[in-house]
Amino acid sequence: MKELSRRFIRISITMTFVIAALILGRLLWVRYMDSPWTRDGRVRADVVNIAPDVAGLVTSVMVKDNQFVHRGDSLFSIDAEHYRHALALAEAQLQESRAFLDMKTREASRRAALDDKVISRESREDAGLQAARARAQYAAALARRDQAKLDLERTAVRSPVDGWVSNLLVRPGNFAHIGTPELAVIDRNSFWVYGYFEENKIALMHPGDPAEIRLLGSNKPLPGHVESIARGITDRDNPTDVRLLANVNPSFNWVRLAQRVPVRISLDSLPKDLQLVAGMTCTVIVHPGAGH
Repeated sequence: MKELSRRFIRISITMTFVIAALILGRLLWVRYMDSPWTRDGRVRADVVNIAPDVAGLVTSVMVKDNQFVHRGDSLFSIDAEHYRHALALAEAQLQESRAFLDMKTREASRRAALDDKVISRESREDAGLQAARARAQYAAALARRDQAKLDLERTAVRSPVDGWVSNLLVRPGNFAHIGTPELAVIDRNSFWVYGYFEENKIALMHPGDPAEIRLLGSNKPLPGHVESIARGITDRDNPTDVRLLANVNPSFNWVRLAQRVPVRISLDSLPKDLQLVAGMTCTVIVHPGAGH
């Protein structure tokens, strides 16, 4: 009887461990295979390419690589001598146009006051048209003056956002071209996360669902939420040829891996002592329905 009891206890313990292992295995399978999470996450940020609005020689650079700058801080300056001369010329042309306008306006006023016996109607109309032409010339001269003043102001290139200078390549003596980026500023207020989720997990999440971001090398989870889900990715097996025809891949891989769909995660709050870098890898865990 005792031997039978011992055998029953051993079998019970064994079955308990087996059942616990099965339950634990099922929970792990659901967590890793059926829940929306991914290790393929990337920290992203808006990168502002700084390009001058005017061309010229770079006279000075006020910042260093990776330096933090505020919005409106000077980054580098362009030789302003040409633009000062252009402004002076525009000011002189504006004064000339103003004097010409005054002369034509007074002339038109005098002729308008004369009787038809003294001056013909045609001469009176011509005087009025010449005054209108003088006003248009003055407006054009005023616009050229304002443009010259703006060009002079734009010789000082300033940061449009708060952030960090990156990829500083410009040096004094370089020639800066209009629209050619000379450096980049990473916007400090634009950090977000792209999580690349398997396509079979996309249906489990919706915009607004809370998310948890775990940076590689950090044990502090960051709170966030699903902002949006991408609605298109490239089909590598069906590119378009030069004749705009489908170029279908004739081979087929029997093992099909799930496509990765980008999901944009907005960061709700950031610790003050956290140093985020665009391009960092992270794990993203979404909690479906927790925010509804």
